[in-house]
Amino acid sequence: MNDELYLILIFIMAMLLGYELIKKIPPTLHTPLMSGTNAISGIVIIGSILVITSASSLTVNILGFISLVLSSINVFGGFTVTDRMLEMFKKPKKRDKD
Repeated sequence: MNDELYLILIFIMAMLLGYELIKKIPPTLHTPLMSGTNAISGIVIIGSILVITSASSLTVNILGFISLVLSSINVFGGFTVTDRMLEMFKKPKKRDKD
């Protein structure tokens, strides 16, 4: 097997493993684990950029770009969910009485 096929197989196995891990997390633990997921997605973004810049095949470049887009969406969504969660715990602002 060539190197590109190994990269594709690693990409597919990582997607399946990630899906299985996220599927088994109960909803009550989902939000506290968001920061860890953001960190992992940040590492995936760096790996995707490295794959895109070093690959010589169009297939590997396309898969690297797809992983870059999906992990960027995950990071953005994670920060959005975390911001909403933290907003729930803020004290309401006091209104000035006229």
